Amino acid sequence: DANGNEDIAICTVLVEDNIAPNVICQDVTVQLDVDGNGSITVDEVDNGTSDACGIEDLSLSQTDFTCDNVGAVTVTLTAIDILENTSSADCTITVEDNVSPVALCQDVTVQLDANGNGATTAAAVDNGTNDACGIANLALDITDFTCADVGDNPVVLTVTDVNGNESTAECTVT
Repeated sequence: DANGNEDIAICTVLVEDNIAPNVICQDVTVQLDVDGNGSITVDEVDNGTSDACGIEDLSLSQTDFTCDNVGAVTVTLTAIDILENTSSADCTITVEDNVSPVALCQDVTVQLDANGNGATTAAAVDNGTNDACGIANLALDITDFTCADVGDNPVVLTVTDVNGNESTAECTVT
């Protein structure tokens, strides 16, 4: 006071951190493998998430992808700081299937009819063609045969999967 007298009082100051983390995520592209699976990690999506007091946990709403996810998928990156404040941000994961199908064909024999005509189909020469995401189309470059084709005829089976990837196999129609 004005006369130089002092007294001390002890009090408590409560310091709070009520500020949520600053979540920054980046869009990522995932390539599916031959089995139709792909995945991402938090480190691939996080683009500098921060908090003044420190990040306790970062998590993603989805990390695994399949053929059912081909295209754009919205995923949420969530951050929890050391004082349990939470924040999140959405980013886009582009899931791509760039794996060509496995085209397998077998040799077949076509019997000509009384008029000298015969035919086969892509399904008849197919020998277990497969793709993790599914086959959309089988096409054979030559399906109709006549007397002029008696003997061995090379044909090409073209396989297209549901995501537009193609492959071919060659076999013989006798």
